[in-house]
Amino acid sequence: MLEIKNLAVTYSGQVVQTEAVRSVSCRIKPGSFTSLVGESGSGKSTMIAAILGLLPKSAQVSGQILFEGRDILKLNNNEMRDLRWKKISLVPQSAQNSFTPVLTIGRHISEVLSVHMKMSGLAADIRIDQLLEQVGLAESIKKRYPHELSGGQKQRASIATALACSPRLLLADEPTTALDVITQTGILALLAELRESTGLSVLLVSHDLPMAASVSDELMVMYQGQLAEQGASLDIITNPKHAHTCALVDAAL
Repeated sequence: MLEIKNLAVTYSGQVVQTEAVRSVSCRIKPGSFTSLVGESGSGKSTMIAAILGLLPKSAQVSGQILFEGRDILKLNNNEMRDLRWKKISLVPQSAQNSFTPVLTIGRHISEVLSVHMKMSGLAADIRIDQLLEQVGLAESIKKRYPHELSGGQKQRASIATALACSPRLLLADEPTTALDVITQTGILALLAELRESTGLSVLLVSHDLPMAASVSDELMVMYQGQLAEQGASLDIITNPKHAHTCALVDAAL
């Protein structure tokens, strides 16, 4: 489904250049649950921005990002807009930041359906109800504003919005940040359930190795812009090979 080949991203500053990603190659299999794990500054966010075609103009990029055989790095703006939401969608790190406070949850989802699926009226209302049910929220949530929801409800609403156009790949960028442990577990369980029920591929971005390993088939560990290790989650947790992965595992024990 998604194959990254020798991806390198360098940010040019006024004084120095920063190699955010260095020669990364990996693959996300159809229907898989994969986690991209690493500390702050390891290159995780740059990887996600590259997949979504959202790198700043100052970024120097080389390599390939192939989604269903098409190189994302070669798509024009219109082609990229068509790919986002319909094929690849994002659950951002902070659900609160993904909502406009003066719009109801239903209005947020309906705007996505209108712009990207040309859907409105009764069809959109039915789809919104389906999405809310899919993520474990009551139909009445669509009439409420973001500030009226708990952190977990906002994150579930954010996932519902990301699923509006039935994407093939869901990028979940630190979706459990600032949530309590019980709510975190519920959000991760929801992502796993969605993967099982819809065949959706999930790429979870996290700094928490044990948490990521608990829900993922595959783990990719990033360190200083490079892919330090990748493989089956159980193998990496029980038999880490890279020194940085060993340190992460030891810190979690």
